[in-house]
Amino acid sequence: MSKGTSSLGKRHTKTHTLCRRCGNRAFHKQKKTCAQCGYPAAKIRSFNWSEKGQRRKTTGTGRMAHLKDVQRRFKNGFREGTQAKKVVASA
Repeated sequence: MSKGTSSLGKRHTKTHTLCRRCGNRAFHKQKKTCAQCGYPAAKIRSFNWSEKGQRRKTTGTGRMAHLKDVQRRFKNGFREGTQAKKVVASA
């Protein structure tokens, strides 16, 4: 048995499966860690030597379901429980 082409055909088991946090097929089944996001670590895996990798995963690349709302409220000083003053149309 040679080390090259004939050996590569025998590989049919998966080392990585879907990660429940990032959804990528990067969760190592034996190590029980994700190569993409670092799950189950509390912090998302990110390195300064990978500029493009950070760009893909940074804030603003997803839905921003909550942050979209925060930016609008910040603009108005986080006011709550008030009514807008009626603007009288000048005739």
